[in-house]
Amino acid sequence: MQIFAFILALLGLFGATVSTLLPSWKVSADLGLNIITATSQMQGLWMDCTWYSTGMFSCTLKYSVLSLPAYLQTARTSMVLSCVLAALGLCIASLGLKCTRWGGGAQAKRHTAIAGGGFLIVAGFLCLIPASWFTNKVINSFLDSAVPESNKYEPGGAVCVAFVSAGLLFVGGAIMCTSCTGKQQGPQNCPPNNKQQCCSASQPTDNKAEYSLQDYV
Repeated sequence: MQIFAFILALLGLFGATVSTLLPSWKVSADLGLNIITATSQMQGLWMDCTWYSTGMFSCTLKYSVLSLPAYLQTARTSMVLSCVLAALGLCIASLGLKCTRWGGGAQAKRHTAIAGGGFLIVAGFLCLIPASWFTNKVINSFLDSAVPESNKYEPGGAVCVAFVSAGLLFVGGAIMCTSCTGKQQGPQNCPPNNKQQCCSASQPTDNKAEYSLQDYV
């Protein structure tokens, strides 16, 4: 289960990184007269790109941070923090895997795995916030009648990748935390009335040559 959680979290980190870099957070909608246009526009967190009918592709970086809207600045910060925390959580979780030799004893590994899973859950939450906020802004702008049809956009593929990555990080972190909550098996408590029989049964009988004196008359 820990290895499965580690793989899910690794896929979540890869997806969060890809969605952060992709310029297709919102794409131009094909509505009305915009269907016959010869270009297709995409906007991302770091650049705006345009596809031309000739097959040319051009992108423009967003250099000014203060000129960006609040939801876009929040999306940038949250996605970068999500990638950093996911990478840190994977490094910590690798020390808590039971199949590895590093990381200390069983108790230390248990605490390390839970800490790594906590980082992964926080990273998934930070990945979910910008995806939800960005999608909400795009849908509200699309439904606004004051916005012309040529300036309306739809959520792009990068938003879908961000949602899936957030889910993978959530699931991976939750499995990593719950895989180490099992109690260790200790000595069984003997009831007062059968204490002698229970305790005698729990003792190892390695010496087969010993016989109980009660078997002889």
